[in-house]
Amino acid sequence: MQVGNNSQLNADVYLNANQSLNRIATGVTLNQASNDASSLAISNNLQVQANGYSSAIENTNSAIALTQIADGAIKEQSNILDNVKEKLLQASTDTTSQEGRDAILKEVKSLLEQFDNIASSTNYNSNNLLQNSQSDNNASTDLQFQSGNENADIIESSGVQSNTQGLGLSALLNQDESSFSAADARAILGNVDSAISGLSDIRSEFGSVSNQLESSMRNLLTQKNQTIEANSVFDTDYAKESANFSKQNVLAQIGAFATAQANNINQQTVGKLLS
Repeated sequence: MQVGNNSQLNADVYLNANQSLNRIATGVTLNQASNDASSLAISNNLQVQANGYSSAIENTNSAIALTQIADGAIKEQSNILDNVKEKLLQASTDTTSQEGRDAILKEVKSLLEQFDNIASSTNYNSNNLLQNSQSDNNASTDLQFQSGNENADIIESSGVQSNTQGLGLSALLNQDESSFSAADARAILGNVDSAISGLSDIRSEFGSVSNQLESSMRNLLTQKNQTIEANSVFDTDYAKESANFSKQNVLAQIGAFATAQANNINQQTVGKLLS
């Protein structure tokens, strides 16, 4: 004689309850391939894309910070050149004495040294921005910013040489004070004007790169949000799963009670048959 039981029913109830508990704990409906293999693959792909967008956003934020540092440094250099031009205008007139002109040149040289100090010290995460390195005043290297999920999503910034050598002011920096005349000051004014124009071009390029990065940032944020929204269809419905978990618990208790009662009845029946 075979004694019946509800083991299969109890197993199903347990599995359903465990599945609901996993969904509540993880926050997603797909925790293993057996739940829905194709949907799990789609969800994983969307999650990978969202993570990629997050990394690209971090890269772009860093690049924007880099361009802002460069822009701030060039702005200060521009102020220095404006001051240099004012000093040279004072030195270019014969109403200024030779002693006064010599003093002006010393001040101009001091300003240009500060100009070069800015160029050598401006960097972001060890990347020199205004010249090749702290000790090498040649042009800085081109920079590439990864601003997207694909290898082609690159925004580039050309190398610059924002120092006295690169902007044609070496002659002024090395000008002999004893022979510095009003004519010399007037002749150098053209070089300073060219330097100011060149510096403006450099700053404009950094501004253009910054605009590209900010545009890319807005696009990345939109794509990330849309990807997360698309993947949210696989998120757990907590109200539904909590209700289902409670239901499975009730069913488990009923099953356990029914099994106990059935076993008790079977034991009584078998006892009567054997007596």
